[in-house]
Amino acid sequence: MARTPTKKPAATTRRSSSGARKTAATKDTARKSTAKQDRKTARKPTTSRRRKSAVVRKRTGIVTGLIKYGFVAAIWAFVLVGGVLAYHAYQLPDITDLDRYERAGATRLLDRDGAMFVSYGALHGRPVTAANLPNPLINALVATEDRRFFSHFGIDPISILRAAVVNLKAGRTVQGGSTLTQQLAKNVFLSADRSYSRKIQELLLAFWLEHRFSKQEILAIYLNRVYFGAGAYGVDAAARKYFRRPVEDLTAYQSALLVGLLKAPSRYNPAVDRERSNGRTRQVLLNMVDAGYLTEDEAERIAARPSAIQGAAGVSRNHRYFADWARERANGYAGPGGGDRSVRTTLDRRLQRIAEQAVSEGMKRGTKKGARQIAMVVMSPDGAVRAMIGGRDYAASQFNRATQALRQPGSAFKPFVFLAALEAGYTPSTRLPDAPVALNGWTPRNFDGRYRGEVTLEDALAHSLNAATVNLSEAIGRRRALSVARRLGVTASLPEGPSLALGAGEVTLLEMTAAYAAFANQGRFVSPYAVERIQTSAEGAIYARDDRPAPQIVEARIVSALNTMLQSVVENGTGRRARIGRPAAGKTGTSQDFRDAWFIGYTADLVAGVWVGRDDASAMDGVTGGSLPAEIWAAFMSKAADGPPRSLVLNTN
Repeated sequence: MARTPTKKPAATTRRSSSGARKTAATKDTARKSTAKQDRKTARKPTTSRRRKSAVVRKRTGIVTGLIKYGFVAAIWAFVLVGGVLAYHAYQLPDITDLDRYERAGATRLLDRDGAMFVSYGALHGRPVTAANLPNPLINALVATEDRRFFSHFGIDPISILRAAVVNLKAGRTVQGGSTLTQQLAKNVFLSADRSYSRKIQELLLAFWLEHRFSKQEILAIYLNRVYFGAGAYGVDAAARKYFRRPVEDLTAYQSALLVGLLKAPSRYNPAVDRERSNGRTRQVLLNMVDAGYLTEDEAERIAARPSAIQGAAGVSRNHRYFADWARERANGYAGPGGGDRSVRTTLDRRLQRIAEQAVSEGMKRGTKKGARQIAMVVMSPDGAVRAMIGGRDYAASQFNRATQALRQPGSAFKPFVFLAALEAGYTPSTRLPDAPVALNGWTPRNFDGRYRGEVTLEDALAHSLNAATVNLSEAIGRRRALSVARRLGVTASLPEGPSLALGAGEVTLLEMTAAYAAFANQGRFVSPYAVERIQTSAEGAIYARDDRPAPQIVEARIVSALNTMLQSVVENGTGRRARIGRPAAGKTGTSQDFRDAWFIGYTADLVAGVWVGRDDASAMDGVTGGSLPAEIWAAFMSKAADGPPRSLVLNTN
């Protein structure tokens, strides 16, 4: 039977709906609470997240600050560097024209053949253009001093880095990285100090030079200004100094030698140390091989044929006595200024060497006899001085005893007395008394103490008889002999008393030798000279000696008679040690107590005077004019005489 459903399930259902509503409300409240909590959590971060955020903000601020301050610092650094460069650029010298720099003038002395033998001051050669520089010279320079010269912009970073590494390994500065352009800037314009300021200026100048000039022009400027040793500035001066040729004619070996000098001009000077110079030249040739300018075979062939150093050869330092005297004379003709000058002198280097050798050998003997100093003058009969020695050692004393020392000539003065007698009508055979004579208490004695009675003028002069000479002087009048001496060019102060006849005055060797030169040239006046011609770099020739014949001051026939008498002095008189196997004449001279010893003699081609003594005028040990001076004269003349013998006596037939 069917049952009607009861209401319990319905009640149950209502309770269930109410529970569901309660459960849903609870869940909704929970969700709202969670959402609210999430919002709170979102609004209030955790401590860890706060820390991370602060670190991010801090880092961002540092980077921003670094960028900001770095930019500011860069601006200030740029301003500072620019200011430093501007300051140093403002301090740079005027470099608009490299050839306008003024310098002290130099004097080059040339011998009679045109070869330079000494220079005063720095020698600057003529400017050489880039087109005239020989290729071997350019190649040697670039290969040795700046191999990347044609590719860099004034500085060479590779060379600088390489030098830094080498120096760092060595612990000291052993290599530089300067380019030729930098060297030019430093050598021409800047001081040698090593300050940062100078280095900055060097770099600025290097950049300016590279901008202003071509590479070839920079090489030319460099070679025209750089120092090559021995006082030579510029490659042209060096070429003429060492090889007597212009730069255009330099060989490959000569080019390498000159470039080798740049490293140390004094150390590698071929005139000082030829072996060291050759070694340095070989190194330059090897540099050219490494740079590709030469093959090894070519370098070996060049090195096997070294060039003679012609400009450095010649005379010893004692030629400086002549050089100093010649320079003084040149200044007298042209003044001390005027830029570079070239002075053609009368010096004969062959005769100078012979004279120095004769003096050196003679003084080895003379020192044992108390002789301490010597002077010698050699000249041609017209007065051109061919050789001069003013002392034993120029380095020890520059006092020129040939031109500056006043010494008593003794009997070397007697030819003036006898020449005056010949002019007064006497002849070589005229007889005069060789007997004691007293003049105001003064009684001259002959050297050997004997008197010979009557003798001829020729014998009296040949044997240098004092008594006979004084008697002759008194007979003709003292002023005649004094007048003859003045006419022959003796300007020194001379006494007017009777002792004048025996050479009591004081004279120079140069004046006495020049006076005897008038005997060798048959009576023409002689003024000794050293300068033939003077040229300057700016004006050309400014002085040339007048070659017109000198005036006749003594009749030729009278001079010929005197020459006959002075030949007797050499042949059989007091000057016998001066015999040389050809016609020669001369006279000995010895002052009181052997303080001075002279011999002045001549051939038809040369005149030479020799003086020996001591600077303090103390006595020597018996040295007379007929001993050491006559021996030195003969040693010189026997080697110096050139050509066939010529007579000193006129042919009257």
